[in-house]
Amino acid sequence: MRMNTIENRLTEHDVAKLLRISVATIRRRRHFGQPPEFVKIGASVRYQPEAAQKLIESATWGSIGQRAGREGTKNSRGNRDN
Repeated sequence: MRMNTIENRLTEHDVAKLLRISVATIRRRRHFGQPPEFVKIGASVRYQPEAAQKLIESATWGSIGQRAGREGTKNSRGNRDN
């Protein structure tokens, strides 16, 4: 069983580097309640590596401009895109 301790979590700097975005963007996303999910203990903010991976996967787009895993989404007229 894997221990879910503070030592195996990522800092905001780690997540920013992993996602190749600024620390300010990570802070802004946290402020607005956007992923990745975080844990705050006192002044320390930490992220599970799985939360960062989940964000990457949710932002993955297919080769025809659709999010991966989403087929047959409706456009603004209610018609199927594919």
